Amino acid sequence: MELSHSQAMIRLRDIQAELERLGDKAELTADDEQSFDELTREFADVDDHRRQLERAAALERVRSATMATERRPPAMQVRSLPGMPHGSDGYDSDPILHPDSVEDRRFRNPWDLGEMRTFDRSPEQVGQELRARALSAVEKMAGADDRIRAASTDIIERWDDKRGSIARMCLATSSPEYLRAWSKLASGKGHMVTPDEQRALERAMSLTDSAGGYLVPFQLDPTVIITANGSINQIRQVARQVVATGDVWNGVSAGAVSWRWAAESSEAGDNAPTFAQPTVPVYKADGFVPISIEAMDDADNATMEVGRLLAFGKDTLEAAAFIAGTGTGQPTGIVTALTGTSSIVTSTTTDTFASGDVYKTDTALPGRYRPNAAWLANRGIYNAIRQFDSSGGTNLWERIGADVPPMLLGRKALEAEDMDGTVNATQDNYVAVYGDFDNYVIADRVGMSIEFLPHLVGANRRPTGQRGWYAWYRVGADSVNDGAFRMLNVT
Repeated sequence: MELSHSQAMIRLRDIQAELERLGDKAELTADDEQSFDELTREFADVDDHRRQLERAAALERVRSATMATERRPPAMQVRSLPGMPHGSDGYDSDPILHPDSVEDRRFRNPWDLGEMRTFDRSPEQVGQELRARALSAVEKMAGADDRIRAASTDIIERWDDKRGSIARMCLATSSPEYLRAWSKLASGKGHMVTPDEQRALERAMSLTDSAGGYLVPFQLDPTVIITANGSINQIRQVARQVVATGDVWNGVSAGAVSWRWAAESSEAGDNAPTFAQPTVPVYKADGFVPISIEAMDDADNATMEVGRLLAFGKDTLEAAAFIAGTGTGQPTGIVTALTGTSSIVTSTTTDTFASGDVYKTDTALPGRYRPNAAWLANRGIYNAIRQFDSSGGTNLWERIGADVPPMLLGRKALEAEDMDGTVNATQDNYVAVYGDFDNYVIADRVGMSIEFLPHLVGANRRPTGQRGWYAWYRVGADSVNDGAFRMLNVT
């Protein structure tokens, strides 16, 4: 324990106040009981540390006094006054006057929330400290590279709420004890979890609003990994990505402000914009990862491998939903959102896809959305566009190999395998979406949960020699401004 004497006294008073607050409650919850026990143990440890410092200081004073008596004549001996600092260890020095302050010492272990003072602070003040601790934890958490740390920092700074919901989750699931415990569970060694690691698991489980499962460590959360390493789902590269802390993401959009030319000193008109509140609900998705016992034993780091597999599976599942998701029990895809709206651009010739349709779609998009616009289509459609003109005329796309990155009419050309790749007669063919994808919002809920199955069984209910992980998370998506897009329908 590294607290100075004055810091130990401050901490003892904080613990006493928190224990009295808990003691005044008529009924304690399970979390309250756990906090009471932890604070009681901490009080004993800090008080013992205080006593050791005082004994060491008293012994130092005796030594100093003895040496002074031997060196100085009796007339020069001075008696210390009460309250005067003694000794050289500085246990009773004012922490404000010394750079190694109370907060600096606390943040040496940002995961130790038992050091937090909450009884006389507002939820917003507590949230501020949680965020500061979480950002400190990101710099220290194991199993993370620079990209993971940068993505984690961005998520906390941009999307954490006033009460520190994301920060609290980060602190609970990124600590060394939690990562060790989760790694043991992931590799089928749950019997080796220590008491400290078990307490870390219990603290993290108290943050979930569903029964069962363990939260994936923050540094292995698929949302963090995808943000850090990029997405194989190209719509994520241009869509607006937000982090939801609840079951619905609530945004704000405003229509155009009505301006006017006004004479000097004339009364202003009612030019206030009309505010709307688009919402994006999040939906549950789940997955299952089986692995043989032999592969588990041979894997150098099963924990990191599980995180990679979960992120890849999440990205693959979402790729289809962000295009054609129904919005019922799953995200609303961009094609689904635009179908039946005024954003549809129909082909000039029935069942015929021609170069003029590409220009027609570009022209139909309002100019204010065009500077940040991008194309989204199947690779087969892009190849069809390449073949519009093979002679080098006005409709020639850049030669194969020259379009890195791919561009179409000066805008990014992104791929989506789940969009129509061919034109079929007598039906709708939504071959391309063009627009500002900042208006397509993907809302991720940080915090994937996972259950560990030590043995999988076959049809006859006998073990197959495999283990498995059952994981679930929540995500949503929808267009919040259909006018920012145009979708070409060859029909």
